[in-house]
Amino acid sequence: MRVPHEPWPADEAEALRQQLALRERVEPGGPLTARTVAGLDVSYDGETGRAVAAVVVLDLATLTVVETATATGAVTFPYVPGLLAFRELPLLADALERLTVTPDVLVCDGYGVAHPRRFGLACHLGVLTGLPAFGVAKTPFTAAFAEPGPRRGDWSPLTEDGDVLGRVLRTQPRVKPVFVSVGHRIDLDTATALTLTLSPRFRLPETTRQADQISRRLLGGLQAAR
Repeated sequence: MRVPHEPWPADEAEALRQQLALRERVEPGGPLTARTVAGLDVSYDGETGRAVAAVVVLDLATLTVVETATATGAVTFPYVPGLLAFRELPLLADALERLTVTPDVLVCDGYGVAHPRRFGLACHLGVLTGLPAFGVAKTPFTAAFAEPGPRRGDWSPLTEDGDVLGRVLRTQPRVKPVFVSVGHRIDLDTATALTLTLSPRFRLPETTRQADQISRRLLGGLQAAR
């Protein structure tokens, strides 16, 4: 699948310009029917400045793997809060372009509109690919929330200045919640339901868990070969 994009920015000012321009292309979404869902994750080698991106496409009905793709390379953009997407996107785009199937939905290990400028990684990937996308983050980044109830499926709103930016969702009983926010062409109810479907046994969705395992395993092999 193709991931059209401008040349990746070399500095913070250009990254911010691209982010604000692309933000205007985010589209709201409603309910959707998905058969395949892709998870994306990146693992970093702090010593060499290299990273591995992994994409895992799962069959939503069975959670079995349909296809995987990876990409390895140097990290070319510094760590800047709110601009994390530009560290990850070059390798994630390479990995996505190596897929032979086009997934129905993308699930990012990060945020969508729950972002200081309302344009996190899930928004960015959704706009570039044209696919429905949402984020499931492990930790809070912006906005305020109350702890959800203790049961699987309990949630509370993630809000900022009166705007609902996502949900704090309990995927397993009495386990730390995750933070769900929409990115592009999907609504929050659908993103919440998909997160629960993808998390039958563990806190994190299988899309994220499996992409993380693949990227870490490949990175470990590269480190061992040094």
